[in-house]
Amino acid sequence: MKRAGILNAGLAGAMARLGHTDQVLVCDSGMPVPPGVRVVDLAFLPGIPAFADVLDGLLAELVVEGATVAEEVRAGNPGCADLLAARLPELAYVPHEELKRLSAGARLIVRTGEATPYSNVILRCGVAF
Repeated sequence: MKRAGILNAGLAGAMARLGHTDQVLVCDSGMPVPPGVRVVDLAFLPGIPAFADVLDGLLAELVVEGATVAEEVRAGNPGCADLLAARLPELAYVPHEELKRLSAGARLIVRTGEATPYSNVILRCGVAF
């Protein structure tokens, strides 16, 4: 049994298969999921697990070289905007509709139980060397 880190077997395995420049969408429970992309659905109840908790767990284990969020997060969910800016210094903003289009290129989608608007981010994997 694992001592620490991500315990969800499906998520841990999917993360182990990620490579440089692969994209991971971490999303709220309302984000549309494009067909054909692997999804690890962690949503249990509205707000559980929270977007921030899932993001922090992923960032503890992934090398991230950049991230993309919806520009609407600034006005529509300032708390999430502040969280993202604090955790991800290389942050690009695009319209929400563009973020939805970009999500089709994700290698993995991690769906949270978050129930606040625009709690979505596409992480671009980096390398540890």
